[in-house]
Amino acid sequence: MKLLLAAPALALMFFTAACPGADYPLQDTVNSGGTGTVAQSDHNAYSLPLGNLPIARRLDFSVGNSFFRNPWVIAPSSTDARDGLGPLFNTNSCQGCHIKDGRGHPPAPGETAVSLFLRLSVPAQPDTDPELLQRHGFVPAPVYGSQLQTAAIPGMQPEARLAIDWQLLQERLDDGSEVELRRPVYRTDKPGYGPLPDDLLISPRVAPPMIGLGLLEAIPEKTLLAAEDPHDLDGDGISGRANQVWDRVGQRTALGRFGLKAAEVSVLQQSMAAFAGDMGLSSTLVPDTDCTSEQQCDQLPDGGTPEVSDKIAAFVNFYAMSLAVPARRNLDDPAVQQGAELFNEIGCAACHTPRHTTGSVADRPELGAQVIWPYTDLLLHDMGDGLADGRSEFLADGNEWRTPPLWGLGLAQQINPRAGFLHDGRARTLEEAILWHGGEAQRTVERYRGLPAALRQSLTAFLNSL
Repeated sequence: MKLLLAAPALALMFFTAACPGADYPLQDTVNSGGTGTVAQSDHNAYSLPLGNLPIARRLDFSVGNSFFRNPWVIAPSSTDARDGLGPLFNTNSCQGCHIKDGRGHPPAPGETAVSLFLRLSVPAQPDTDPELLQRHGFVPAPVYGSQLQTAAIPGMQPEARLAIDWQLLQERLDDGSEVELRRPVYRTDKPGYGPLPDDLLISPRVAPPMIGLGLLEAIPEKTLLAAEDPHDLDGDGISGRANQVWDRVGQRTALGRFGLKAAEVSVLQQSMAAFAGDMGLSSTLVPDTDCTSEQQCDQLPDGGTPEVSDKIAAFVNFYAMSLAVPARRNLDDPAVQQGAELFNEIGCAACHTPRHTTGSVADRPELGAQVIWPYTDLLLHDMGDGLADGRSEFLADGNEWRTPPLWGLGLAQQINPRAGFLHDGRARTLEEAILWHGGEAQRTVERYRGLPAALRQSLTAFLNSL
């Protein structure tokens, strides 16, 4: 029995000596989201307002929640505050993708894709308008635009039908155990508006969780930029960099921090882009939907100009900025504590930065000066060929993805039992997600592969405690 206990201890000593990640902080509080953290851990844990949200603002949260949760309808309608859906769309409500404010999932065989969609583009050419690239970050596909819409209102055809085939792979770890991985292969058929381009680039995206977005927006820009190391000058193999994207409010290039490739500057811009791309709804900030002139959506009734009024946009933004982070669980469990140390020591924390402190936020004191534990640097990292989509977005190249926050991770499949991990939901378990990491994370994955089973289980216990 003593020998069984000694092996993990020796492994920890090795990684502590070999890996600079041992210098990252260990979370010593259950309050992952600062004083706004909530204790609930059931299937509604992602849908609660910040614990420190003033009582006077709770009604604004509830109103925003109603516009986030309830379906939008076809125009014209007596429900004129929520009409204008489509004509082309992916879902009819925000909640349709962000299931109970959590992660989406890939479609089952024969099921229409709802909470996973494909971003579309074609390669830029020498004569591509520089302003198009500056404002959009890519070249939308002719006729089909920047996102594949798989649903339509009566009188219109969906852009195409999306299906996924899964290739199963066996990954052998150093101790001989095997893990089954699955690689998605995307198929589109029944195109509704002519052939899809031969040089079409696609990027699958599954809806990410909504918790803590206001706190992430409150992290000072200088904090994120200070963590950049695009040329890996410190030689640790990690070369994170910030995306620089178009700020629709400021009409300038600015730091991106939201979206799977950090292509949006704020929660508001991300939300209004989703209204336009996912539901075909215009707003003042994003007045054009993804319906192109060839598709003639303007021949059908709309829900007004804009369809998402500034007042509704403000309520939805307030709601999205105010969703709380659930508290850590099992913080004192020895396996969880051991897993937390391993997370730092094998290198996970080099990108999944454990701790930040938020700056001040005008008119939102509950978001300011909070010590938070999101486990992200919000920077772009090369994740290797296995996860590459081959599609650029502003400064992000085809191998790069933004480090996703990990807070609330252990509740993901309690919120949505079908939730998958990684940008496209391919990983059914956290171990699968780890083993798909490549590129800058390759050395960390090699360390993980070499761990004894007991230590791998400790790391999983830590992740499930978040």
